[in-house]
Formats: sequence, C-alpha cells, structure tokens
Amino acid sequence: MILQKILQQIQNNHSFLVVAHENPDGDAIGSTLGLALALRDAGKDVIAFNVDGVPDIMGFIPDNDFLVSSIPPERKFDVCFVLDSGDIRRAGIDVKSVAQTIINIDHHPHSDFGDICYLDTDASATAVMVYRVLEACGYEISTSVAKCLYLGILSDTGSFRYSSANPEAFEISGKLIGRGVDPWEMACSLYESYPPERMKLLSLVLPTLEISDCGRYASMAMLLDDLVKSGATSEHADGFVNYPRAIRGVEVALFFSQKDAQTFKVSFRSRGTIDVGSLSRELGGGGHHNAAGATLTGPLSTIRPTVYNLLDKLLA
Repeated sequence: MILQKILQQIQNNHSFLVVAHENPDGDAIGSTLGLALALRDAGKDVIAFNVDGVPDIMGFIPDNDFLVSSIPPERKFDVCFVLDSGDIRRAGIDVKSVAQTIINIDHHPHSDFGDICYLDTDASATAVMVYRVLEACGYEISTSVAKCLYLGILSDTGSFRYSSANPEAFEISGKLIGRGVDPWEMACSLYESYPPERMKLLSLVLPTLEISDCGRYASMAMLLDDLVKSGATSEHADGFVNYPRAIRGVEVALFFSQKDAQTFKVSFRSRGTIDVGSLSRELGGGGHHNAAGATLTGPLSTIRPTVYNLLDKLLA
C-alpha cells in the first residue's frame, strides 16, 4: 500500500525537504506547511520551501515564517516531498540533486514522477492527501497543522463551491474544525482582507472583458502596465479568472497575464463540461479538467485569437 511506503520513509529517515509548485496557491502553501510542521512536531529535521514564498494574502496562516524561499547549496536531505506540482520542474529547485528519495503527492492528472508517487485525481486537494498521510502516521493534528490543511481544502474547492468538494473534503474539514479551525476567520482572512492595490488593479482589468459571440467563453487580460498604474503585483491578480466564469452561460473563463514583453500566461477555468486540462496541454501547459494554465509567447493581439480558435473547435 502506498501510504505504508510513505510511512516507512518517514519512520526510517530524519531529514526532510517539503516543496510545492512555484507561484503557490492555497493548496500548495497549506499542504507544504501542514506536512512540514507535522514532521517538525514528530522530531524530524525539516525545511519547508517554496521558490516564491508565502503570498501576502496567506500571511495569516500559522508559522508561515517556517517556509523559506532559499536553501543553502550544500544542504542535502534523506527525503524530499514534492506536493501539488504536476511536473517536477514546477518545484523551483532541482530536488533530485538534494534528496536521496523523492515522494510525489499530488491530485493533478499525469503527475507520474518520484521514487514513490502517491497520485489521486479524485482527491479534492493535495491537503486531503497530506491529511491521509498524517492519519496513517497516527499524528494527532495540531491546531496549526489543521489551519494549514483547511486552507488547502478551502482554496482548492473554491470555498466548497467546486465539483471537487466531495464528501471526503467536508468530512476532513469537519475534523479540522474540531481541531481548532474557525471557518469564518479563515474565509475572512483569505477572501475579505484584500489590499487596495488589488481593487485598483481589478478596475483596470475588468474593462478588458471579452465575451465570445457564442457566449460560452469569456476572457480578461492584464498587462504589465496595469501593475505599474495600480502599484500592485501579479500576485494581487490571483482569482481574477473567476470573474468571467461568473457570467451566465459562460462555460470556460480565461485570464491572460503578461509576464514580460513577449510572454503571457493564460489561465483556464471550466464549469465542468469542457476539459481545459487537455486544452492547456495542447498549448504546452497542464492542469486539471476544470482548472489549467499554459505560458505562450507573442503579443496579446496574436495569442488571444489563437486560443479563441482552439476553443471554438473544442466547443463546435
């Protein structure tokens, strides 16, 4: 059994690195800190790492300063947990060079790397899978770990609104609430504590809204100049893709975010009938059936029609 193999690695080793994907979301941060803090509680030598650090909006999470964005070059580990990454290259560090054993825990499809690969595409969040690991270890969930794992589930289920919010997600969340999580405090901190710069940025991005002639997809775009004008960072645009999806009749939402003069990241969100994961992989990216992304080269005036054409064929 895969959980037993992971349990043996935890029992038989002392030093651990826990990482998740770059540009982290709530599941990446919550899973990383949740597992790392639990390992620390168990007396292990552990480092929690993310190349981009903890986003400001998640600064409320307990012990967030335990997560670092750099590691001494000479540092080596017995085991590296790579969480929620889909592709080992998204870890932001050459994990093969720093750890003897790599354990991949993920709910993204096609995530098949690692000496031990614990993959479950039916899991609502990687945080759910981390909870399973800790339960198998007999670890008594602390309040700090509970808050981290709850963050992961809350964010990856869209506050329990997405189809991924299955019975297990609610069951585990209920147990985490029993360990000291305050649902209102978590939701307020994550969704109702935005800085003014985010709202200024949104005011610049909303006018870029385009709705397809068929009404089945819609998009918005953010340029680097918008960040300058608003005083915001790209991090403040997290979740903007959900605005086009909120339009009645829209099945696929897109958000084009400029990264440099000739590079855009496009984020896809689907209501469930369209597999945007396959579309994203066709563009060289990856992701889930309902949430995916890819990075494209060229001006927005070329990229936007190119993606639209692919969507038109997919929806035909």
